[in-house]
Formats: sequence, structure tokens, C-alpha cells
Amino acid sequence: MITYTNQKQLTAAQLASIFTSSGIHRPTTDSPRLQQMLDQADCLWTAWDDQRLVGVARTLTDFSYACYLSDLAVAQDYQHQGIGRELVQQLKTEIGPDVALVLLAAPAAMTYYPKLEFEHIDNAFLQRRRPF
Repeated sequence: MITYTNQKQLTAAQLASIFTSSGIHRPTTDSPRLQQMLDQADCLWTAWDDQRLVGVARTLTDFSYACYLSDLAVAQDYQHQGIGRELVQQLKTEIGPDVALVLLAAPAAMTYYPKLEFEHIDNAFLQRRRPF
């Protein structure tokens, strides 16, 4: 049985591990940067199969108007089981109905997010970070 919580602290190594096992492109060899990503997150939901971390949702938000879903990652051998959907639902419950949830999708995930009732928008802009 998968359990979901926003009460567990993660280490940079755990975050790197779930990013690697999910296939998401993140700076997994930069532990200080990963630790800062954890330290500065406003919401951090995790999914666990017993003691194994199998999913994570990490956000930045003001809890009033907007919430940026920076990371949604599920271990590849746990994908297609509704874990990402449940992480998003737990997050939405935490931030409430008055807060818009926004994200940048990787090209491979463009067909996934509409299944979670995300609306595709064309009015966004981006200044890219330095590559890692």
C-alpha cells in the first residue's frame, strides 16, 4: 500500500534517487543545490511503499494566489498506478481552491498533465536557467 505524507523530511540523496529513478532531468549530482531545493520548498509531498520513496511533489507558493509545481516525480517502476495523480490531489487539498497550480512540463509529459485536469496555456514566458 502506498502512503502519502507532507510530514517527512528528505535528504538530498533521497531526492536525487527519486529524480534518477523517475527519469526526470534534475541536477542529481549537485547535492548542495538539491538540499537548497528541499530547504526552500513550501510544500513537499512524498509517496512511500513501506520505507521506499516512490514519488515526490515539490512546490513554491504564497498559499494565496499561485503555486508552482516545480517537481512531480514517480519512480518508473511505480508509474501508471495513480501515484502522481494522488500527489497532486494531496497538494491541491493543502493549498486550497483559491490557489492556481502551475507547472512547466517536460516534452515527454505533455500528454500526462491534461489527464490530471491541467489546462494547456499559451500565454506563458520563460527565461531559462544556466544548463546543468
